Amino acid sequence: MGSLLGRVTSLRYGLAGAGRKAALAIALAFPGFAADADAVVIAALGDSLTAGYGLGDGEGLVPQMQAWLEAEGVEAVVQNAGVSGDTTAGGLARLGWTLGPEVDALIVELGANDMLRGVDPAEVRRNLDGILTRAGEAGLPVLLVGFRSPGNYGPDYQAEFNAVYPELAEAHGADLFPSYFAPLRAEDDGSQAARGRLLQADGLHPTAEGIALIVEALGPQVKALAERAAAE
Repeated sequence: MGSLLGRVTSLRYGLAGAGRKAALAIALAFPGFAADADAVVIAALGDSLTAGYGLGDGEGLVPQMQAWLEAEGVEAVVQNAGVSGDTTAGGLARLGWTLGPEVDALIVELGANDMLRGVDPAEVRRNLDGILTRAGEAGLPVLLVGFRSPGNYGPDYQAEFNAVYPELAEAHGADLFPSYFAPLRAEDDGSQAARGRLLQADGLHPTAEGIALIVEALGPQVKALAERAAAE
């Protein structure tokens, strides 16, 4: 599993979920959907790990998170804004159309592809800082999902990259989930059986079971993000 934790490949793009305006229109036509009109809309800006690469309907991060929130009684709609092969630069470039007027909060899961390509951590920092700055200007609370660099590019790169997420989260008042892959590390006993359960055949992307572990760990912070957005 070690190869997964330091590398990420591209993903298929998917944009899913309903915005507040659409929910409101449904609510007007069908009163039984009235609660949805008040749902917080959370855009999940990310790469393959957000989009659900290699997984079936309902198995990716966004649908599993949506189901988790519904089970917790949280009125929130999570939009899948994951793009194949996206980097922090790509996320910053498309932020304008991601943050539609219906969006109330933002999850940022980017940087793994930068790390895979050895992009200068200073550039990663600039791009993520740009995303968080613009989200702040829009008055959106943010949950930043971080990554931990392996030692492939040396200790200096590793230290500089690893510092990006906690330092930006603190500077912008964003919530931080320190490591996307931490829940998988916790289950990694080094066996092929564990690898087969938690990783797809490419050895890089989580299986549905692996995503479920990530959702279980990440869910409480997404719930808190939704509550923060509703309060604001």
